[in-house]
Amino acid sequence: MYEFEYRKPASLDQAVAMLDEDAKILAGGQSLLPTMKMRLASPGALVDLAAIPGLSGITVAGNTVEIGAMTRHAEVAASKEVAEAIPALADLAGKIGDRQVRNRGTIGGSLANNDPAADYPAAVLGLGATVHTNKRAIAADDFFQGLFETALGEDEIITKVSFPLPEAAAYEKFVQPASRFALVGVFVARTGSGVRVAVTGAGPGVFRATALETALGGSFTPAALDNVEIAADGLNNDLHGSAEYRAHLVTVLAKRAVAAAR
Repeated sequence: MYEFEYRKPASLDQAVAMLDEDAKILAGGQSLLPTMKMRLASPGALVDLAAIPGLSGITVAGNTVEIGAMTRHAEVAASKEVAEAIPALADLAGKIGDRQVRNRGTIGGSLANNDPAADYPAAVLGLGATVHTNKRAIAADDFFQGLFETALGEDEIITKVSFPLPEAAAYEKFVQPASRFALVGVFVARTGSGVRVAVTGAGPGVFRATALETALGGSFTPAALDNVEIAADGLNNDLHGSAEYRAHLVTVLAKRAVAAAR
């Protein structure tokens, strides 16, 4: 490590005031701290959100599940309320990383980082969730903007995420065994406004698979995807798997998700 300033605000307003060009927000630290150790990031200050009240917790009310930005993955995975309201969301949280990561990582940190192989972006986009910040509410379709890029402004901090309850949903993931990230992950949700299919790990960022959505809109069954092919163009191609392999996995995992959806 190298020398940096540690800042611990007691409120959101203080946190925003402590942000500057040389500062980074610290949530769970599961992405930021390793990149600092490898000298891939070198902020002059860390603004720790841990002491700010009201940023963690789970609320289920009506047709919405609200999760505070500082809520740990393990808390979501173990929540009976989440498991009853959106089983696929609790299942996804339980598949993130390993036990150590799940007990430190936060939903807000994961979304703000927007790793192209992260799990939570698939749930947020697949369920059509809303990301709330200290300034505004951002629809999932507008939030993710490419490789490690989001719609967040420099003075915006995620405060919570609200998930609408689907009619049925499931998440299937093909794990990269070393990192536990998704080589490909597919979140399928049948909602009152139609079917949504979000894919992580396959491309430079999470994306919706519209061809799969169209097919499942006609029949929400695995068989509906038998003749649907995902184009390999633009998908990741590396030592872990070719673009063609990832394209094939998208359809395979989507079928499994539909079969498991509840």
